[in-house]
Amino acid sequence: MIRLIALLLGIALAVPAAAQNSPAIRAAKAAGQVGERYDGYIGFASYLPAETRRQVEAVNIRRRSHYANLAAARGVSPQDVGITAGCVTLRSVQVGEAYLLADNRWRRRAPGQSAPVPNYCTP
Repeated sequence: MIRLIALLLGIALAVPAAAQNSPAIRAAKAAGQVGERYDGYIGFASYLPAETRRQVEAVNIRRRSHYANLAAARGVSPQDVGITAGCVTLRSVQVGEAYLLADNRWRRRAPGQSAPVPNYCTP
């Protein structure tokens, strides 16, 4: 199913970069406090100041809206779009950054470790 959705969506999954590249979010990602989730959203891997939390929540609101619009245009569910987007965003997790897979366990990418892409994602 994920492969089909990925083919349908093509490159339309890109979330506007400005929405997720605030200095606070970049710093929190580098520190392993914020990370990409398997479902296409950003999550809190540890404590964050209130302002950074608000920025992360704002990114997730924009992503949710983007996924809903893509889903409506393609005739799939927003959850499927989010999972497919998660396959894309997990590929960009850098060494030292946190990420969350479907088992709901936060991890940090280690040096020499390949990108944390679940087996249901297309290559």
